[in-house]
Amino acid sequence: MHQFWDYLQTLVDPVQVLREGGFYLLLFVIFAETGLFFGFFLPGDYLLFLAGMFVATDRLNVSIYGLIIGLILAAILGNFVGYWFGRKTGPLLYNRKDSFFFKQRYLRAAEEYYHKQGAFALIMGRFIPIVRTFAPIFAGVVQLDSKKFAFYNISGAILWITSLTLLGYFLGRKFAQEINDYLLYIIIGFVVVTALPLIWAFLKKHLPGSDKAN
Repeated sequence: MHQFWDYLQTLVDPVQVLREGGFYLLLFVIFAETGLFFGFFLPGDYLLFLAGMFVATDRLNVSIYGLIIGLILAAILGNFVGYWFGRKTGPLLYNRKDSFFFKQRYLRAAEEYYHKQGAFALIMGRFIPIVRTFAPIFAGVVQLDSKKFAFYNISGAILWITSLTLLGYFLGRKFAQEINDYLLYIIIGFVVVTALPLIWAFLKKHLPGSDKAN
């Protein structure tokens, strides 16, 4: 049990993932966070940023081209797995009776949202923690058209992976010496930035007058 918790701690620490796990553990973390329902706690955004930075400073033994291609494929495959899981479990939810924790009207509302905002949820949702894990699963639950999903999946993966990885790579090349001194602050900054959309959504929902605005 102790070894399991040590391994789990490694997965949630982006520096540990890159230093001890290397390229292949990095691919697994991105795959898990973008399609497996238990992967929502994994450090996606700043892991990509640090991966690019580690390649630039020769601390990750892979080329920047191999890194980006591998990560894009892992992110695409993860979403397809999440979508498949959602399609398989979705019919069970549509036949389920209302309960305290589950309401059919919420499922119908989500279905309508995906038909109208599928592109935003699946492309820009890549940049939002938790959302990027559950968006493909729920797209499968509401039976979003598979061709549309494939397009949004591939587009979102390319945009998410290349933007954050190349940002880390070019900053790593330009400020190689200073990076080590400010690595902790960079990680904290990414945690704060990626949490802002969730905080905003929470405040928007609970602030006085938000119901009237909606």
